[in-house]
Amino acid sequence: RFLDHIESLAPEGTEYVVDKLPHNFETLGLIQRILPGAKIISCKRNPIDNCISCYFTQLSAWHSYSNDLSHLGWTYGQYEKLLAYWKNTCGIEMIDVQYEDVVADTEKEARRIIASLGLEWDPRCLKFYETERRVTTSSVDQVRQPIYTSSVARWKRFGDHVTPLIESLKAAGVELADV
Repeated sequence: RFLDHIESLAPEGTEYVVDKLPHNFETLGLIQRILPGAKIISCKRNPIDNCISCYFTQLSAWHSYSNDLSHLGWTYGQYEKLLAYWKNTCGIEMIDVQYEDVVADTEKEARRIIASLGLEWDPRCLKFYETERRVTTSSVDQVRQPIYTSSVARWKRFGDHVTPLIESLKAAGVELADV
């Protein structure tokens, strides 16, 4: 049923499907079982910036943890622990991508990702913002413009307001740099 559903969403002739739902990390074991050839890309970002981005994005009730900075920090810690479990215990192979590296050298990182997926390089990867395809996610504005740097270390603009988040991340065992 899942494969039929995915096929019904994809335009005719689509070879690959990307599912970037934030909670896919919770079901990686199931994904590995039902889609054994699936490639997993683990996108990482400075934890404080990641949480701040969730906090300022109008997410569904499913993401109610994002309405409280302390809860966000705890949830992020759980995310990191579960991801480590999938990688270390279950042997799920993942392609790690660091947001800040993509911003610093988009072409290098894009080429690395495409190569690790076993796909041929296409220069249109660098002009993703010119695509005509429909985008229905909260990142619709971002995917319609070139890569920008203003969200790197964005959390620093909020001063002491992020203290509950930082304390919660530390308590959850999340490694923080530049704090």
